[in-house]
Amino acid sequence: MSLDAMRDVAGELTAVVSVADDGGSSGRLRRELGVLAPGDMRRCLAALTPPGLQRDALEHRFGDGTLSGHPAGNLLLAALLQTASDPVAAMDAAAAMVGARGRVLPACRDSVDLLADTGKGVVRGQVAVARAGDIQRLHTSPADPEIPSEVESSIAKADVILVGPGSLYTSVLAAAVPGVRRAIDSSEAIVIYIANLGPEPRETDDYSLADHIDAIRAHGISPDIVLADLSLEVDQRVRDVVEQRSLRVPDGSTHSPDLLAAAVSELVASVRA
Repeated sequence: MSLDAMRDVAGELTAVVSVADDGGSSGRLRRELGVLAPGDMRRCLAALTPPGLQRDALEHRFGDGTLSGHPAGNLLLAALLQTASDPVAAMDAAAAMVGARGRVLPACRDSVDLLADTGKGVVRGQVAVARAGDIQRLHTSPADPEIPSEVESSIAKADVILVGPGSLYTSVLAAAVPGVRRAIDSSEAIVIYIANLGPEPRETDDYSLADHIDAIRAHGISPDIVLADLSLEVDQRVRDVVEQRSLRVPDGSTHSPDLLAAAVSELVASVRA
């Protein structure tokens, strides 16, 4: 959603994406081909691609035969990841092929597994983490995977770092491996956490806005600003970092890219003034 919002307003845009997915098409391609999980990178690539045939083709999902369940974009990325000597080169080639207005970088150079400490013990794998509930701490195996130098340099030169929205543990924090967190901590950029519109079934059942912020902070990210929809209740203990704006589409189910882009632009301008 952040990429849809900022695609046409940011001067330079880079997405740093988790490669820990082990379910569906991504899981199959990881197991069968040994490539980085392409699904989250494909979705980000599609978000950066202008509407049209190329974007539609990336998201086209085969319904029959041996390719059933695979999005075409996942297969394209799998081919590039197998062919290229470097996953960054593969993603840059994919972006050039579809005319993406920005860059998509894997958070890690090699495959990682997502693990979570929960009230019922440790669970392993993104799918299992999403279903676990009562998540206390997220980590990966290996614990401190190598991140591409391009991720470090992109974060270092960023003016603004947007964190979220998205599945709190299996998308947002899954990309925040230790190397990424260290890069953010060293950056002089404005860090904005874009809060979800509400809890996600099972993964963040009953989470308030304050609970989301607590989880982000507990995992080593300290946002300068939390951007939240007007509908969310703000606990007094996080009031100092929360800025509320109207961010929902008319039916209220998702963020509006236009409203989100306007709110981020306004906040950044006010900080720089």
